[in-house]
Amino acid sequence: MSSLSLAVRDSSTMLRRNLLHARRYPSLTLNLLLTPIALLLLFVYVFGDVMSAGIGGGADRSAYIAYLVPGLVLMTISSTTIGTAVSVSNDMTEGIVARFRTMAIHRGSVLIGHVVGSVVQSVISVVLVGAVAVGIGFRSTDATALEWIAAFGLLAAFALALTWIAVGMGMVSPNAEAASNNALPMVFLPLISSTFVPVDAMPGWFQPIAAYQPFTPAIETLRGLLLGTEIGHNGWLAAGWCLGLTVLGFLWSKAVFDRDPR
Repeated sequence: MSSLSLAVRDSSTMLRRNLLHARRYPSLTLNLLLTPIALLLLFVYVFGDVMSAGIGGGADRSAYIAYLVPGLVLMTISSTTIGTAVSVSNDMTEGIVARFRTMAIHRGSVLIGHVVGSVVQSVISVVLVGAVAVGIGFRSTDATALEWIAAFGLLAAFALALTWIAVGMGMVSPNAEAASNNALPMVFLPLISSTFVPVDAMPGWFQPIAAYQPFTPAIETLRGLLLGTEIGHNGWLAAGWCLGLTVLGFLWSKAVFDRDPR
């Protein structure tokens, strides 16, 4: 069997293992998924009229739903990757990785299984949150088929980038609790982006921080694709962040994984 066939076979096995873990222990994934859904319902039905005035919607809740959903979708991805960090930390600290090292399997399949499994879970979570958003009134009538494909591609690339970072966080964490805490910045960053309010509404000294962190360019690009708003330079920034975080997370995870197991 060629090395490529071996890698594909073993990675498929590890992917199946991680998906089975997610199915047998759904509480973590469910808790992480409920957070963006709860925020969506809270900001639409409690703060929707007030917040829409801040984006020029004139106290129109439907306008704020359209504004909010792209940011909440990306926040869903970041929440899901916390489960990845916890899962990787468990593997690293409970001895299963040491066992895998003694087996005749492709070395990188352990990480690939976690990454692909996390991306699949992120896509499923995005679909569920999107279904709730459509149920409460979100519409994207002006987006073309090509723009929808580009939007899904952006979501997949962003999920891949955050997943590799989460894998690295999980590998350097001494236990699952530490992994969960280390991954919290990926949930905190959307809160200081343009998810809930435009960057222009923030204090002047804080606007550059909010505008150029990873989430805001991706959110504005997604809004442009689905709602027809101006994308500008945000598309290039989003692509750069996705590529940079993916490479950084991959090199970090690989370097830690190649060390002797704890």
